[in-house]
Amino acid sequence: MHGLKFVKYLFFFMAFLITLKSLKAQSADSLIYPDEKHFKNIQQLTFNGDNAEAYWSYDDKQVIFQRKHESEGIMCDRIFIGNIPAAGQPFIFKQLSSGLGRTTCGYFLPGGKEVVYASTYLGGDSCPPVPDRKQYGNRYLWPVYNSYDIFLADTSGKIIKQLTKTKGYDAEATLSPDGKKMIFTSDRNGDLDLYVMELKTGKVTQITHELGYDGGAWFSPDGTKIVWRASRPKTPEEIKDYKDLLSEGLVAPTQMEVFIANADGSNQQQVTSLGQANWAPNFTPDGKRIIFCSNYEYKHGFPFNMYLMNLDGSGLEKISHGNGFDAFPMFSYDGKKLMFSSNRNSGGGYDINLFMVDWEK
Repeated sequence: MHGLKFVKYLFFFMAFLITLKSLKAQSADSLIYPDEKHFKNIQQLTFNGDNAEAYWSYDDKQVIFQRKHESEGIMCDRIFIGNIPAAGQPFIFKQLSSGLGRTTCGYFLPGGKEVVYASTYLGGDSCPPVPDRKQYGNRYLWPVYNSYDIFLADTSGKIIKQLTKTKGYDAEATLSPDGKKMIFTSDRNGDLDLYVMELKTGKVTQITHELGYDGGAWFSPDGTKIVWRASRPKTPEEIKDYKDLLSEGLVAPTQMEVFIANADGSNQQQVTSLGQANWAPNFTPDGKRIIFCSNYEYKHGFPFNMYLMNLDGSGLEKISHGNGFDAFPMFSYDGKKLMFSSNRNSGGGYDINLFMVDWEK
């Protein structure tokens, strides 16, 4: 930990009082904020740049994530993978995507030898332009590039198959527990909805139909349910704003709630009504609770913290307590660890890094 080097050297001269193991634990746990009672033995995996959407392989031995670091020549998100390190060991990772275009949302298939991710590279070699927010009153906006398609690749980076070929935005893919189905977001029918693809046959079924953005969906551990984030514009002004932005390939993600449904899209229920941005939801390993991110406690839209709740939205519990950005949580499949992205230990800067903690129930 860069900011703790002096302390570590000081303690070296006091080694007769403490063991090296306890020193490492103390250094790591200093990155855990007060009241984060579920976190233990935190380990920072990346340093510098923007590192996010880190998701475990099914055997909990690897992680796939997206990284941007302009000083390294990575001008927009690329997909990386790495093996989970032992405690105190460095995280070694490698670039998987080609470096052409922009990528997002990588996810392992069972077996750990293949992945899916979305890329714009067929639309051009360079990074697609980011929206000029000044034209929209400096609002925070997400681009939904119509050149995004989803690809199947091996872990050497070789693209095996283009999974989506429909004109428009196709991205935000995750897989069912058995690896047979892929859920993703597409605007192929004029709105941003959820679709499920059977990977073996390529058959695609639309499972949401309400006006508004539906995205970031996950299957439950038993494959019977899905959870996702959604906007639901209601007033004529909200509807016009949503449609106008979407026509320009943009979404304003500042008003989103968490929804849950059966895996086929039936029995949809809104489970949060907190206001502001509630997003990046997925299930706990036992399938009984939902972990998600929100800024609902803060009128100015920041910080972002992580929360747990029951499947009906009850039992809300705040689990991260930083004053910055904690998001994109995913439990390891065995439930013992939690991976997330955070700007803690960035010296007050904007770098987003990957962190892994032991989960204390």
